[in-house]
Amino acid sequence: MSIESKQKIRAAAKSAVRALSITQKASSSEAIFRCVASLDKVRLATTVALFSSLPDEPQTEKIITRLAAERRVVLPRVDGEDMDFYLYTPSSADESGRLASGAFGIAEPQGNVRVAPSEIDVIIVPGVAFTRDGVRCGRGRGYYDKYLSRADFHAFKIGVCYACQIFDEIPAEPHDVRMDEVVAR
Repeated sequence: MSIESKQKIRAAAKSAVRALSITQKASSSEAIFRCVASLDKVRLATTVALFSSLPDEPQTEKIITRLAAERRVVLPRVDGEDMDFYLYTPSSADESGRLASGAFGIAEPQGNVRVAPSEIDVIIVPGVAFTRDGVRCGRGRGYYDKYLSRADFHAFKIGVCYACQIFDEIPAEPHDVRMDEVVAR
């Protein structure tokens, strides 16, 4: 399916996700993150960057908890036009174990341990739509593209989405950062 503009792709993908039942989203989320967790890049990683999911994204609560029990997990926090990743330790008594609603109503870590981009081994990236070969269409604010373009960022990039969010073509702009792998179910 070839669609001319990112706006049309966003609209088509959002409509397709809205058509999924809660059960379908839960089942697909489980399958997505079972696959992600089995990837060698993730299994061997010391630090994994994840995201706190919105209702229209593959649900990350279980994978965050699972991976945080095994290795260092970092989650994004938005401050103005910038996004950084902060340590998330759910069993911690300090702020690093607490999530609170932040920018755009997304749950963000409240601790103060910012993790440098160079310390992240693998990053799991949400998107509105992807191609199988890694082109990503985000929500349009550019937070992930800016972060993934930092000079000291070298992590393996895994895009995750529901199967209905895979498109044959997405127009890529020079600032768009391609994923190394896409997992869709």
